[in-house]
Amino acid sequence: MTRNLVLAIILLLAGIVVKADDQKIDSKVQKVTVFLNGAQVTRTAMVNVNAGTGTLIFGGISPGIDLQSIQVHANGEFTILSVKHEMNYLNEQTRQKRLDELRANQKVIQDKINMKNSLISIYEEEANMLRKNQQVSGQNTGLDIAKLKQALEFQTAQLTEIKQKEQAVNDDIAALNKELVKYHQQIADITKGSSTATSDILVTISSKKDLQTTFTLSYVVYSANWFPTYDIRAKDINSPISISYKANVSQQSGEDWKNIKLTLSTGNPTVSGSKPELSPYFLTFGMYYSGSTGAITRVTGRVIGTDDNQPLPGVTVKVKGTSIGAVTDANGNYSIQVPGGNPTLVYSYIGYQQEQRNANAPVINVNLKASASELNEVVVTGYANSLQGSASGVTSDVYIRGTSSFSEAKTIPVAVDKIENQTNIEFAIAIPYSIPSDGKQYTVDINQLDLDASYQYSVVPKLSTDVFLTAQITDWNKYNFLSGEANLFFEGTYIGKSLINTAATTDTLNLSLGTDKNIVVTRTSLKNLAEKSGFGSNRKETRDWQIEVKNRKSQTVNLLVEDQVPVSQNSSIEVETQELSGGQTDKNTGKVLWTFVLKPEGDKKVELRYQVKYPKNQSVIVQ
Repeated sequence: MTRNLVLAIILLLAGIVVKADDQKIDSKVQKVTVFLNGAQVTRTAMVNVNAGTGTLIFGGISPGIDLQSIQVHANGEFTILSVKHEMNYLNEQTRQKRLDELRANQKVIQDKINMKNSLISIYEEEANMLRKNQQVSGQNTGLDIAKLKQALEFQTAQLTEIKQKEQAVNDDIAALNKELVKYHQQIADITKGSSTATSDILVTISSKKDLQTTFTLSYVVYSANWFPTYDIRAKDINSPISISYKANVSQQSGEDWKNIKLTLSTGNPTVSGSKPELSPYFLTFGMYYSGSTGAITRVTGRVIGTDDNQPLPGVTVKVKGTSIGAVTDANGNYSIQVPGGNPTLVYSYIGYQQEQRNANAPVINVNLKASASELNEVVVTGYANSLQGSASGVTSDVYIRGTSSFSEAKTIPVAVDKIENQTNIEFAIAIPYSIPSDGKQYTVDINQLDLDASYQYSVVPKLSTDVFLTAQITDWNKYNFLSGEANLFFEGTYIGKSLINTAATTDTLNLSLGTDKNIVVTRTSLKNLAEKSGFGSNRKETRDWQIEVKNRKSQTVNLLVEDQVPVSQNSSIEVETQELSGGQTDKNTGKVLWTFVLKPEGDKKVELRYQVKYPKNQSVIVQ
């Protein structure tokens, strides 16, 4: 009976181990092409192929691959019979064992903390009892100075000893809490920064003879992305613009990319490749709206986790459908420049569910929910204050290689080969890069350019009286910029952020270099002319604005002032422009432009007046 049981166990084990004609192959990631969303990974391995039919097992593959994207290539006198993909959960056992050990140590420390807290309660009870006994003793005896002094000295000595014990226990609790935080960090790093499993690619082949050949495997993973950022530096308004073009690359595919050949592609495999089709456009009656609203150009906010209400650093915030992105800082705060048209913001973080918000307000705070698959694996407690705002397993560090972002001195830029394909652009980085599977942002230099630019100050006083310095770059399309945030440095000082929006089809790229407080602009209403006329069947409203500009700089400046008159889209509403002070107007858009050359301490005034006439029984908002 025992012998039969042993044979049964042997046969069972034989069924779950690798068959004799199977080979486990160690492959290495050689090349990765990272798209705006997703990446194509290429692995290679030298394989000794045995005569006959067998299966090659390529292990250590990311579990989140697109099965339809798997490709296998090799040269030799053999036939590839089939290619299939299997999940491998064996690594999860080792991972779970490590988690169990960490949590056991965590419990030991927590028990010690609980015991220390109990000691503090005992000491407090002892001190309270001592005070009560002293009060009873004082009430039952007459006033004896010597005994009273002796009792006070005894009470002081005892209370001092108790306080010293409490202080020692509190010091022990503080030390234990620091150790407990380390275990929290380690557990969170294992559960959030690592994949729960790997996968295998099984290639079945048939060969008539033994041979040696190189196998190349490629596949697509979607848990990777990159978005561009720029450093824009201007020494002064008489010098060229220096632009450092960078990529922020991150991935959490479950496999580390070590010393690989990295290529960045402007392609996006997650976008549908099907041509859209027009549907019939039916007209119907609708509401007419007049007036204007201020556009949202920048959104700020804070991202926290709903499970512990702690800030989440390292959250990726992207404008949906674009390459514009940003990352939250150590306190969970973010700031992102957004284009017009009420775009959607996408918030992504390791171990948390993705959230989307419409960018319809200047401040948007977001709560991210932990992924359901990880709620039963780790409980993160509120220890962020002792970490000074950092989060377990994730930091807000940005890893940079190449040119320095904080110095005017230039280093040798990383060599990058630009390849223009039919539908996308690729930037092949010449030196090897390592991108771990930790979800952190790794900055890669793409290009560094010194471009001739023309400078101009501009202001739109109807929306803001801040005067912006802008730089115009012509023929910018040949540099293959993508839309993204730009850090601005002017005259050696960081002055804020701007947005490079490449959605425009013009040949001139306008870069905002921040505001200049030495040029003062005011826009005031001349109230004595802002009257309503109610005679007849129509109503008339007149608006008269005065714009005044003062140059407090010690140099001459070129200034462009923009304003507007309303444009009617209804024949019953008539707009009459009465005064422009020499400004140029566009009848289609109503935009009015004035160009000034202001000498040091010079000033200029212009007037904008228009009248709107509409039926008395209608309501029109005139601004």
